[in-house]
Amino acid sequence: MGDLSPEETEMVATVARFVDDEVRPRVRDVEHANEYPEAWIETMKALGVYGLVIPENYGGSAVSTSCFAVITEELARGWMSLAGAMGGHSVVAQLIVTYGTPAQKDRYLSRLATGEIRATMALTEPGGGSDLQAMTTVALRSGDSYVVNGTKTWISNARRAGLIALLCKTDPAAEPAHTGMSILLIEPGTGMSISDDLPKLGYKGVESCEVVFTDYRAPLDSVLGGIEGSGFAQMMRGLEIGRIQVAARATGVARAAFDDALSYSQQRESFGKLIWEHQSIGNYLADMATKITAARQLLLHASRVYDSGARADVEAGMAKLFCSEVAMEVALTNIRIHGGYGYSTEFDAERFFRDAPLMIVGEGTNEILRTVIAGRLIARGGL
Repeated sequence: MGDLSPEETEMVATVARFVDDEVRPRVRDVEHANEYPEAWIETMKALGVYGLVIPENYGGSAVSTSCFAVITEELARGWMSLAGAMGGHSVVAQLIVTYGTPAQKDRYLSRLATGEIRATMALTEPGGGSDLQAMTTVALRSGDSYVVNGTKTWISNARRAGLIALLCKTDPAAEPAHTGMSILLIEPGTGMSISDDLPKLGYKGVESCEVVFTDYRAPLDSVLGGIEGSGFAQMMRGLEIGRIQVAARATGVARAAFDDALSYSQQRESFGKLIWEHQSIGNYLADMATKITAARQLLLHASRVYDSGARADVEAGMAKLFCSEVAMEVALTNIRIHGGYGYSTEFDAERFFRDAPLMIVGEGTNEILRTVIAGRLIARGGL
């Protein structure tokens, strides 16, 4: 981890100890029970995990993006849901740090840094996932407020979030559509209803819900940065750190699955020898380790580009695409190595396999990301 300062290295080590000492010994039971990890979330608050992108003058830690990514990876190595619990929160905090008005920063950042309030994003709609410009949620001016109507879905931490960054249309007639989109910083209140948990294959413990706005009133000063029509561009920059975070989650799941496979292959015997000594299993382990190492380097490369201040949509997209596909492949290979035990809920292999697909479809599907990457490569004239 040559990218990290000594202080950042110690922070990563502290999170890794928390994962090894507290999370991994109990995660199988907690995950299967679909329990919200309240005690672990409180520990994450105490460790400063909720303030990793927030400057020190607001009570945060302001680590490098490489450090943020590696800490996310460590949390996901323990349980992907823990990394998910701070993912959208960190994107919203970064949006406020980058684009917020002084009043918005003063109102939210110090409380976000400690986890006193937690934040989430509201982008996806039931009728449109990655096609954000097709959204139908609108916020129209009415006196001293906006009246919001629409539905968002797959909103992580929806019931526990004290702040929602809502991407919506403040000018539904704008052409092109993205020029009429804004981000509203809104808090739970009258006119907002939140569904029960949406049932999920994996990503247990942390709720994902549908949020319905019916004549919800938001003050005019809730527009991020105070300027209407900037929301799409703001969110695209926010999604760069979001995709780096998802790539880090995927890398953590891949690492956990590989560690599981490596350990099992040194315990299980067949035909008179440990299974890692069979060429087919040894080849699996070699390929898994190679791809995880490549994924991690791509993740750190995207983090460095983001920290440079340059546009990082291609690099973040590549990291999210590659790391998530590697996580899915490694999780499946781990099941192959475990044989029948890989299909048993008494082993961790099946959990990794259920958690990995989220990173393929979350924060923009990989199919959409390939289109985005290709388009940007054309615009750039190549690599």
